[in-house]
Amino acid sequence: MAKMLISRFAPSPTGRLHLGHGFSALRAYDLARAADGRFLLRIEDIDPARCRPEHVAGIIEDLAWLGLDWDEPPVFQSQRLPLYAAALDRLKAAGLAYPCFCTRTRIAVEIAASAAAPHGPDGPLYPGICRRLSDADRAARIAAGEAHAWRLDVEKAEALAGPLTWHDARAGAVTAIPAIHGDIVLARKDAPTSYHLAVTVDDAAQGVTDVVRGQDLFAATHVHRLLQALLGLPVPRYHHHALLTDDRGERLAKRAGSPTLASMRAGGADAGKLVAQLRKPRP
Repeated sequence: MAKMLISRFAPSPTGRLHLGHGFSALRAYDLARAADGRFLLRIEDIDPARCRPEHVAGIIEDLAWLGLDWDEPPVFQSQRLPLYAAALDRLKAAGLAYPCFCTRTRIAVEIAASAAAPHGPDGPLYPGICRRLSDADRAARIAAGEAHAWRLDVEKAEALAGPLTWHDARAGAVTAIPAIHGDIVLARKDAPTSYHLAVTVDDAAQGVTDVVRGQDLFAATHVHRLLQALLGLPVPRYHHHALLTDDRGERLAKRAGSPTLASMRAGGADAGKLVAQLRKPRP
């Protein structure tokens, strides 16, 4: 018997949704409904400095305006921290995670001093400063209460996991290359987890079979595939779609001040016509 298709929309409540969010949510919703599957809403509220309750209410209001509903109550990452801690503990026990005491300034200085600092999709890679610390140094600094994040030793992790692949609806079979991100953060100094770890754990825990998200997260999937292998988690199918852009060709984004669904609604936009426009075939 074929496994039921389960998709999800997982916004962060750090501002109001814009048109690009609506486009992605519709893609995930339509994929599930066309297959008589399930559509889930997950609120990724692990950033205590930026997430706001009023933005959660705004997300639900915006999705309802577009005519979307979900098959289970929304899941909040802030209520699932023990799951992420357990996953992190497994990686620590396997010798794949190490504490990182570096400040952003310390990292920037190290990168600036390098003649050829390697770069990844998001810029210069972490130069491995704390990876080189001894176990004794790490233990002493933790015991002294020094603030630290936790990073994945990607080289060791890749050696343990071996060759990995994943499948994207547009790109087909993809060979995972997690090293392009360097030693990613698994848990931040100001939050007990990171996007990479939390989303990987949650997709598995919720039984998500199909991940629909923007092309800007394509590269992140290399890391998620590695974490799935290390934690023994199932591998969903991926559907990375093109990003909506404005009149200047710039992708829609919160930080760019893109028009929100709320402002469009307040301006008298017709939700039915908007949804029909978003559902038109695209590359």
